Amino acid sequence: MPEVMFAGPDGRLEGRYHHSNEPNAPLALVLHPHPLHGGTMNNRITYGLYRSFEKMGFSVMRYNSRGVGRSQGRFDGGIGEISDAAAALDWMQMVNPNASGLWIAGYSFGAFVGMQLLMRRPEITGWISIAPPAAHYDFGFLAPCPCGGLMIAGGKDELAPEPAIHKLVDKLNTQKGVEVDYRVFPELIISLPSRWTRSPTPWKTT
Repeated sequence: MPEVMFAGPDGRLEGRYHHSNEPNAPLALVLHPHPLHGGTMNNRITYGLYRSFEKMGFSVMRYNSRGVGRSQGRFDGGIGEISDAAAALDWMQMVNPNASGLWIAGYSFGAFVGMQLLMRRPEITGWISIAPPAAHYDFGFLAPCPCGGLMIAGGKDELAPEPAIHKLVDKLNTQKGVEVDYRVFPELIISLPSRWTRSPTPWKTT
């Protein structure tokens, strides 16, 4: 998984990129959880998403947003982080001009950033959101949501409570042409308040 450095809106950004051997392979961009709570591209769930896309034949990138690891800049409360995600997507599309599809996948804060990016980039064809912070952030901007995707919640997760995520899924599924595949792991706490990087991987692709 080669290290890459690419230009972001607030300085260079650090990433890891796997280029598929398949011609015109689809792309996937993976976004990490909240940087002020230990979130980096090396988070276990972020890394698990990355490897799953790799095994499915995608060209895939995970990266550190501004101020994380060797990425330049400072945390910007989500606004600048959306611009960072757009820069990462621009880099992938430059390297893969004939990609057959485009997915975004985010965990927790990364899910919020990823869904914001979804509304700005009509070429995105699918998404995965793990433990989206629906009780702490307003997801009302998903109106209308441009495409369906996969949403995952932990039944015992206090930071990303399942009822709030369920309510969000219900709203999305009322929209015409949108179908959200919702998976709940009843005994799982996906979000941990002190060490996000030690969260167990809650799902796998078969």
